[in-house]
Amino acid sequence: FFRSDERRGRVRARASVVMLYVVGLGLGDEKDITVNGLEAVKRCDKVYLEAYTSILGVPKDRLEALYGREVTVADRQFVEQGIDGMLNEALEMDVAFLVVGDAFAATTHSDLVLRARGLGCKVKHIYNASIMNAVAGCGLQLYRFGQAVSIVFFTQTWRPDSFYDRIKENAALGLHTLLLLDIRVKEPSVEALCRGKNEYEPPRFMSCATCARQLMEVEELRGEGVYGPDSMCVAVARMGQDDEVIKSCTLKEMCNVDVGGPLHSMVLVGDTHPLEDDMLLMHRAKESDFLPDDEVPSQYLEDL
Repeated sequence: FFRSDERRGRVRARASVVMLYVVGLGLGDEKDITVNGLEAVKRCDKVYLEAYTSILGVPKDRLEALYGREVTVADRQFVEQGIDGMLNEALEMDVAFLVVGDAFAATTHSDLVLRARGLGCKVKHIYNASIMNAVAGCGLQLYRFGQAVSIVFFTQTWRPDSFYDRIKENAALGLHTLLLLDIRVKEPSVEALCRGKNEYEPPRFMSCATCARQLMEVEELRGEGVYGPDSMCVAVARMGQDDEVIKSCTLKEMCNVDVGGPLHSMVLVGDTHPLEDDMLLMHRAKESDFLPDDEVPSQYLEDL
């Protein structure tokens, strides 16, 4: 179903300059791309899908069927080591770099754009929805959010807590905090790094339950009362997809909430407007949403 060389030649004849298109795909499925984005992709000779900062909600072949173009997955190794090849292609032909959500919202691809400009590439951004605005679907008003923070998986030797200070600053102003949860796709293991081998950890995503447990651990260590077990929070999962889930509860309760597969984000609630209170009540977690105290939902993609 991919375009013939003849048709590609006709499209090239209509183009005045070659272009690198940085295209946001939105949050749901292949149909969430904008009309401008779809038209740009159909003009391109090469199409790459960035696949290490987020997870696409549908298989790659569904994108290919709609776009009529072959899509090459750009994993972390490609983006870190092979991106120059793509940028050199963009000097000779139209190239699309697809990003789940919006390329310049929750995850920045500014370095890619700077490198492309430095090589002389023409770059066009085509924006789309991201978790940064879709989180408003939980009923909390966007203008009442403060700084967003990232929460990474703790390890035995690395338990960063710099996010705590940003949450503290937001809380002092009564603002909500959007927590962007870790995703690890094609990440080399520590042993592999030490031995110089190309071996990777199983892909996994952070659940809201794990995030809540890590936040509780850091509050216990810091002890500044920025938040606590009774602090209200909201889990949002698979926003923009048909099976999106929104659940509100206390932070302690969130430690045992199961909202299903990826991707998850979470909000620590600040001061609220009565309308926000009504929305939080509407999304209040039910007894059936909680797991037993000794059980944590799987975060490995292979288990889903």
